Amino acid sequence: MKATFAVLFVAGLALGAASARAQSEPPVELTGTLAKARASGAVTIAHRESSIPFSYLNARKEPIGYSIELCKLLVEAMGASVGKELEVKWLPVTSATRIEAITSGKADIECGSTTNDIERRKLVSFSPTIFVSGTKLMVKRGSPIKSFRDLAGKTVVVTAGTTNEKAMQEITKRFKIAFRLVVSPDHAHSFMQVVEGKADAFATDDVLLYGLIALNVAQKDFEVIGEFLSYDPYGVMYRKGDAQMERLVNETFHALAEDGEIERQYKRWFLRKLPSGASIDLPMSPQLETLIRTMATKPD
Repeated sequence: MKATFAVLFVAGLALGAASARAQSEPPVELTGTLAKARASGAVTIAHRESSIPFSYLNARKEPIGYSIELCKLLVEAMGASVGKELEVKWLPVTSATRIEAITSGKADIECGSTTNDIERRKLVSFSPTIFVSGTKLMVKRGSPIKSFRDLAGKTVVVTAGTTNEKAMQEITKRFKIAFRLVVSPDHAHSFMQVVEGKADAFATDDVLLYGLIALNVAQKDFEVIGEFLSYDPYGVMYRKGDAQMERLVNETFHALAEDGEIERQYKRWFLRKLPSGASIDLPMSPQLETLIRTMATKPD
């Protein structure tokens, strides 16, 4: 893989620090994920198969997407840090298995559409925020469901292991709305539950709903409705308690934001045509613009 400006920037930070220590201190010993990468010559990326346009499979069954491209750049920065080009190995995961893939060491980083929340931070660490989304509902056009208040007596599908499941459980408790909640193994399967009439609505992050509708060229058949039912900032997951990896991740995303690479990747995956020919056509939100500007400021 070709080194980008951002990766060279991160490598420069490491080399600059190393030269300052060269005459008086021994080299810093690699630990954690970076030591593992140096020893194995590889990084294992956990990826999703239907989280469009973040992490999904193209026609050749290869992982592609917004999160995937940012993670490839992170792997380049890891390689620059350990002094060798690193092979990328791929591990498919679902919403239910992604956290365990990181905590068990099966994968080194997870690149998908994973919300950074308090409960998950007890188990794993996250990169700076790369996207901001929230739970909404997808229904068939012409459906009487216009918001969560219309769900009484209906069937709502959610994907296992997502924050959306918790959000819908809180809705039924808080507003005393009785609906049937069914759990599906992945987003593609959840989408098909509505297509086949087995569920009246699919509750997940709005951007994933737009992505599935675009991929299936189904804008005339389905729509995303209602207000946001949760706040979901996405990040790249990696192992908790790894100080060297945390520093590298933060420096890399600072460099990618400062160089404009995150914005370029956003335009590529959210505003232009996807490899399938469909387009989500989703401008960057003011919240994400602010977060990226903040990310571009020099980290401590």
